[in-house]
Amino acid sequence: MKILSWNVNGYRAALKKGFGDFLLKSGADVLGLQEVKSTPDQLGAKDTAFPGYKCAWNGAERKGYSGVAAFYAADPLAVTNGFGEPRFDSEGRVITLEYPAFYLLNVYFPNGGQGPERLKYKLDFYEAFLAHIEKLRKTGKAVVFCGDVNTAHKEIDLARPKENVENSGFMPVERAWLDKITAAGWVDTFRAFHPEPGKYTWWDYKTKARERNVGWRLDYFFINKEKLPLVKDAFILPDVQGSDHCPIGITLDL
Repeated sequence: MKILSWNVNGYRAALKKGFGDFLLKSGADVLGLQEVKSTPDQLGAKDTAFPGYKCAWNGAERKGYSGVAAFYAADPLAVTNGFGEPRFDSEGRVITLEYPAFYLLNVYFPNGGQGPERLKYKLDFYEAFLAHIEKLRKTGKAVVFCGDVNTAHKEIDLARPKENVENSGFMPVERAWLDKITAAGWVDTFRAFHPEPGKYTWWDYKTKARERNVGWRLDYFFINKEKLPLVKDAFILPDVQGSDHCPIGITLDL
């Protein structure tokens, strides 16, 4: 089963940049999108109609902000929006697809760069989300979560770590949560297969950073470590254009 994740930085913009062609050629069984910045009522019927795929949407209450969606060729047992925390669910940040062998949570984690209040919101979201996935873990199924985590974990995960240690996305307090979840047995699937540097998923538009590969790895697939043998490959697709992020993916052998 091939699962992809992509922060499209605006679904309507992505449509104009060839999203449909990408989806149909991707071979994805599931594609999770983040930062869709739209809701179905803002889209035409053709905007989400792609042969072989159904879609599910979780838009934010605030128009033009946040939001996640999922396109799937393999029908899930259930689709759930949010994770039962009204404070966070109003921003449309989580959509969960349950399959017989695993849960897939597609998540757009908050950005902490708009000041102390939003940084606290981000950290609170992290903690509430960890409690949620630990509950799902107890079901015995594999638990996979993917999306834009909005934090680079280690120095290897961004091109210029020393210059960014005080910036949101690489602050010690943010990285500490990634330390915490890995210590709890959640595995960064890309690093399990690729220990090499220079692999990123986000590049700043304004500085044309992508042309120089001055990037950050902000997008991840994690799985509970007891189910790691299910993951046969993890990858980044840096050549796919259409957003300041690129798609990432994993292959599961179920």
